[in-house]
Amino acid sequence: MRFPFPRSAALRRFPLLRNLAVAFALAGASAPGLAADLPNPILFVTQVPVPDDFATIGSVFANHMGDIRKAYRGGDLWIRYPDGTLRNLTREAGYGSDGPQGANAIAVRDPAVDFDGKKAVFSMLVGAPAAQYQNGTWFWQMYEITGLGRGETVSIHRVDGQPADANNVQPAYASDGGLLFVSDRPRDGQRHLYPQLDEYETTPTPSGIWKLGRGAAAPVLLQHAPSGSFNPTVDSFGRVIFTRWDHLQRDQQAESPSFGTFNWASESATAPTSASVDVFPEPHAANTATVNALRFNHFFPWMMNQDGSGEETLNHIGRHELFGYFAKSFLNDPSLVDFAPSPLRPNTKVTENWLQLREDPTRPGRYVGIDAPEFASHASGQIVAIDAPPSLNAADATVSYLTPRSTQAFYTAGAPADFSGHYRNPLPLSNGQMIAAWTDQAQPAGNDGTATNPIPRYRFRLYSLTADGSTMKPAAGGALTGNGIVKSVSWWDPDQRVSYNGPLWELSPVEVRARAVPPDTTQPALEAPESQAFAAAGVNPAEFQAFLAARGLGVLVSRNVTTRDAADHQQPFNLRVPGGVQSVGDAGSIYDIAWMQFFQGDQVRGWGGAATPRPGRRVLAQPLHDEASLALMPPKPAGAPSGSVAIAPDGSIAAIVPAERAMAWQSTAPDGTPVVRERYWISVKPGEVRSCPSCHAANQADQAGRPPAQNAPQALTTLLTYWRDRNGLGDPGNLGDAVFANGFD
Repeated sequence: MRFPFPRSAALRRFPLLRNLAVAFALAGASAPGLAADLPNPILFVTQVPVPDDFATIGSVFANHMGDIRKAYRGGDLWIRYPDGTLRNLTREAGYGSDGPQGANAIAVRDPAVDFDGKKAVFSMLVGAPAAQYQNGTWFWQMYEITGLGRGETVSIHRVDGQPADANNVQPAYASDGGLLFVSDRPRDGQRHLYPQLDEYETTPTPSGIWKLGRGAAAPVLLQHAPSGSFNPTVDSFGRVIFTRWDHLQRDQQAESPSFGTFNWASESATAPTSASVDVFPEPHAANTATVNALRFNHFFPWMMNQDGSGEETLNHIGRHELFGYFAKSFLNDPSLVDFAPSPLRPNTKVTENWLQLREDPTRPGRYVGIDAPEFASHASGQIVAIDAPPSLNAADATVSYLTPRSTQAFYTAGAPADFSGHYRNPLPLSNGQMIAAWTDQAQPAGNDGTATNPIPRYRFRLYSLTADGSTMKPAAGGALTGNGIVKSVSWWDPDQRVSYNGPLWELSPVEVRARAVPPDTTQPALEAPESQAFAAAGVNPAEFQAFLAARGLGVLVSRNVTTRDAADHQQPFNLRVPGGVQSVGDAGSIYDIAWMQFFQGDQVRGWGGAATPRPGRRVLAQPLHDEASLALMPPKPAGAPSGSVAIAPDGSIAAIVPAERAMAWQSTAPDGTPVVRERYWISVKPGEVRSCPSCHAANQADQAGRPPAQNAPQALTTLLTYWRDRNGLGDPGNLGDAVFANGFD
């Protein structure tokens, strides 16, 4: 059963009052002709501007929190019809208020329209401090709305099944009618782990992307993100496209005693504590004699299937295709060089971050987003686009600058002559037009007023964009809401009374129209090399995967980890398995690799001091220790690195790992010395057999000029044979009995 948020009793009982309230809300509606004609209605939100840009509602990261200082109340959900008429949907339904903000106060964000174009889902906060010094806890919750057409009655209901004690934001409809969304619910629901803290600023972050099926009692975690994932959408090919904060580096807060960082021994609520220790990847702060310090920090486009399988960067794109510079890993290997793009690289446009991605409905596989700095511009910057349909090799993907490159940054002095403002929430429309939230502000975000009477420096308005030579800019007379939507509100923050009277931000536009339902993408069938490994071991893939799924496990497979993409000369690329295969790209030093060491993302980094820890824990990379995983893999000889598996003579590896938990890994020398450390967290779905040609596999050719590896991985055959022989020729029932007897279920 669904329960709508309680409406104002007066508005429910007296329709005339409701109609008057709606009429008042529409009194400032724009008239037809103030913006270019748009093909369909536009759903969008208003937000009382928040001048601060650290972990507030408009920020790049940690924008999901419901505290009154993070998300001011007073915004609404609006619809703009093609003739320019505006309709305040939340106010029409009895939600929200002008003036003093209290129990009926709301903030609204992230609308998304269903494929039939008749309903939408959005996130809403309800309530604000009613008196001075009154604090509280408010969570963003998802609501569904119908009645979007002219003359239809609006109905808003809270979505059943979502966690009530978590912030659930940025929802999107899945092909099967379920909802994908971002949440800060702990990965496995353990409340003492709330909130998960990011790897950079130790700030609360979403734990990943979740899915709530129609009629489901609870959501499932599709993808675990140690520093947060954002803005999932389903593209026309059925892929879930999202932005992820890629920040797999050691904890910079641990370098200062003022943060009081420490380690919990485990994720248990009763775990003992110890000094803060980071074990992966390279050191963060200073170079050693041989290893470069690693600072890794960007927002990339990612994709996965709608069941959570197949998580990887969009088309396997990476820094070599998008960046302009980054450093090599080892200082004492003359074969390694700092990265600079080749003049022959197809993509000539450098980008730093990818935010707020949307597929262009007129060009399937083209994604429009924002490249913005991570602070000081409320996640606004330059509009960029990338062409990356599933059939396109990442090495051939190209970026377009849709606004001048100068719009990517902010300026404390004068802006460049071609600076046309800052943009966010770009929306390509079905007729080829584009709209976006825009401000002409060039300076960093700030408050030009006082704490109690803020004057926000950034004023976002929705505009139609028009061509300006090879780029775009706001069209003259292109404001979607005429003179804007103005509101007078006040609230307790909670120590003092804050008042704002002025234009509201206009954000997050979506086009209200029917669309074809994309295919419901799921875990694909095994590729030929892995199918050959299963056949060689005499194991039924479906039975093996069902066994793993029932225990929350998956398998990671690489066919030949000695191979690397030809463009990657920043980490060792002359690699050899002792007594086995080798892949070399020049005449330099050859590295022997014998083990692949796996790390699981454990939420064990505390802060504030072990005696008085603050709420929440950060995810750290810890050597694989999941008992259920280790119990099912062949035993290792003494001296093997903890959490490792042997690299087979053909260069392949296979490991059983916990599903729905971020994983990372590194190849090591026979003595355990790290050689190639990977840069991204990856999680698998329960039962997934996730395979790839290699680590940083070749997009087109490896370092020796060869195509991606296609060998049947010997390591997978060995793993499956062990599973079969130990437990009754692959009989899942017999294997299950053995595992239960060992206490690992």
